[in-house]
Amino acid sequence: MFAEDIDILASQIISAAMDRGVMIATAESCTGGLVSAALTAIPGSSAVLDRGFVTYSNAAKIEMLDVSASLIAIHGAVSEAVAEAMARGAVSRSAAQLSISVTGIAGPGGGSDDKPVGLVHFAACGPAGTVHARHRFGDIGREGIRLASVRTALAMLLDQLRA
Repeated sequence: MFAEDIDILASQIISAAMDRGVMIATAESCTGGLVSAALTAIPGSSAVLDRGFVTYSNAAKIEMLDVSASLIAIHGAVSEAVAEAMARGAVSRSAAQLSISVTGIAGPGGGSDDKPVGLVHFAACGPAGTVHARHRFGDIGREGIRLASVRTALAMLLDQLRA
């Protein structure tokens, strides 16, 4: 289903999470569940993937992940603050000790000068705290942005598991 590099990353995450006894949750907006799909494509993932939140709308971010409506109003859904709140919410609303969040603009529309198509914010939340990353993938097409986001999210999860 996914490219070989995504399958390899997902396999490494499942193995590392099993070794450490860590449960994972995902909080996804622009990827629409693709990070969870990549993880669940790996046999044995049920031992370490607790749940995935697909919070495409602002209302879903607020209701499912306890992201503050005022935080979204002030910073916008595609922001460091909201990505971090999504990641923290995924941990607090699950049995996971580690989460990854993704929020961005996959296009083809919806971008602006400040937040262009291809801008994606990520956050990983675990025992050591929350780590943020921002990427500007450029307007490489909706599928390209979403797959690049999956790769980045998986790499961040793996980094957290190896820390």
